[in-house]
Amino acid sequence: MFPLLILAAGASSRMRGDDKLAMTIDGVSLLRRQVIAGIAAGARVHVVLRPDDPRAALLDGLDVARFEIAASAEGMGATLREGVARLPRARRFGLMPADLPDLDASAIARVFDAAAREDGTLVWRGASAVGRPGHPVVCDAALRPRFMTLSGASGGRAVLAPYGPRTRLVRLPGVIATHDLDTPESWAEWRMEKGRRDMALRPHGIKTN
Repeated sequence: MFPLLILAAGASSRMRGDDKLAMTIDGVSLLRRQVIAGIAAGARVHVVLRPDDPRAALLDGLDVARFEIAASAEGMGATLREGVARLPRARRFGLMPADLPDLDASAIARVFDAAAREDGTLVWRGASAVGRPGHPVVCDAALRPRFMTLSGASGGRAVLAPYGPRTRLVRLPGVIATHDLDTPESWAEWRMEKGRRDMALRPHGIKTN
């Protein structure tokens, strides 16, 4: 399977003091939860962190490579440039932010399965049910040199844009490929919706403590 780079070097600046990747879901931090999903999907997971990042402790005990990248302070472009440069050589590689809480192992595996085919495609992207591009993203190795040109706050969009005709969107349920949580309000709304979903799945008449 391909290497997967999970981006976890952001500062959670919109969380007003909390770390979104340390927020827990069913007792598990969001970062650990998404790394576990990547591993369960069959990926070789690599996580980008800031130097001496306390988030590293959230990964204890997991079979994951940690890339501490000082250049991440420059912005997403530098994070991607340095992170992709450190990935092991492979015919394809995956990219994924760590703040998509509904992106599970089965969804990641669907995108990776699509990328295993040889059909002239160079980019494979998870997308919402209505076709809005999201994550994870899988790139052919031919794109690696383009990532080396990134700098500052520029993200991967500039790298992927020229390959629109050779991009395949893999539609995933609902908005799991696009719905991130980066404010306290988005977390509160998501938890409320998750509670409703969990309640709907319980057998009628059974109460849980």
